[in-house]
Amino acid sequence: MSQITSTTPDIFWFLPTSGDTRYLGKSDFGRAPTNEYLRSIAVTSENLGYDGLLIPTGASCLDPWVVAASLVPVTQRIKLLVALRTSLGSPVASARQAASLDQALHGRLLLNVVPGGDATELAAEGIFLDHDTRYEYANEYLSIWRQLLSGETVNFQGKHFKVENGRNIFPPVQKPYPPLYFGGSSDAAHDLAAEHVDAYLTWGEPPAAIGKKFEDIRRRAAARGRTLKLGVRLHVIVRETNEEAWAEANRLISKLTDEDIAKAQANYATMDSVGQKRMAALHGGRRDQLEVSPNLWAGVGLVRGGAGTALVGDAKTVAQRLQEYIDLGADSFVLSGYPHLEESIRFAELVFPLLGKRAVTVSDRAQTGGAFDARGVQNQQLSSAS
Repeated sequence: MSQITSTTPDIFWFLPTSGDTRYLGKSDFGRAPTNEYLRSIAVTSENLGYDGLLIPTGASCLDPWVVAASLVPVTQRIKLLVALRTSLGSPVASARQAASLDQALHGRLLLNVVPGGDATELAAEGIFLDHDTRYEYANEYLSIWRQLLSGETVNFQGKHFKVENGRNIFPPVQKPYPPLYFGGSSDAAHDLAAEHVDAYLTWGEPPAAIGKKFEDIRRRAAARGRTLKLGVRLHVIVRETNEEAWAEANRLISKLTDEDIAKAQANYATMDSVGQKRMAALHGGRRDQLEVSPNLWAGVGLVRGGAGTALVGDAKTVAQRLQEYIDLGADSFVLSGYPHLEESIRFAELVFPLLGKRAVTVSDRAQTGGAFDARGVQNQQLSSAS
């Protein structure tokens, strides 16, 4: 197959640290986020040629820093994009952790800044900050964090933090510090991105909406004399034909009840995350309004928070849709799919050659244990893991 995209983007995969499944909603096909299962996804992703892995955060997730540390001895090349919760803990302690982990990974650490968007979850963790205050907090946090990892002695007096003669003794491998990624849709979020981070990620929306976001980020960053990398966080459902892909999308939500959807949407409505509100507005909780842009399907967002859209189609179609985001300036994608192990293999086999990335070989497939091929045929070993 010839390459479709005009540039070769970075492609990251997602580590499901809250568990994995074949269906959204109630199901008998869940997989616990055991260290063994997460390691298998990480090693498979590396062998297939993914550039990085996003390790998320949340009350239902395993601790991202501990998970990342567990992957140090089993990976050699793939980068780890680890959630950095600015509303929790000390920037001084966090800087020390980041430097230590970057050393252990020999310079493969990336940080995904997460101020937090669920007030109920934050309250359960002892955090009582409204939306704008969280961003004030994150701004001070990152100011201290960046200075420390740049080798400076920090004396800081702000509204939320005070540091006297703060130092980070052992530096990270990457200079001045491991790159910061971040996603947010509010004005406060865009200002934080323009001021502090190296790469801005947005959840998948129709191209026109993302184009406006990217332009706003560029403008705010330019006013500060900075430029940022840009990327999109999406789910993917790719099959050999469009018909198979759409059938899989419908199967994924086939066990959802109207009660499941209503309950989830009511919960998201209580959040003060602008990005979450934008996700919910794409479909309004309705099953008959899920294709919100050609091949952009919002079914995941019916019952899952965060990134709620998926690109659905055959390999050529999905690659063409990714090209639309590349044309807007995206140079990286953070992808996921259910179940994450199988979909990582399928996407790499079918779509990587169209993105200018190295095609998956027989040797690569052997290193994954031969568990899956492009048609989605499972061997007995993987089937028994469900």
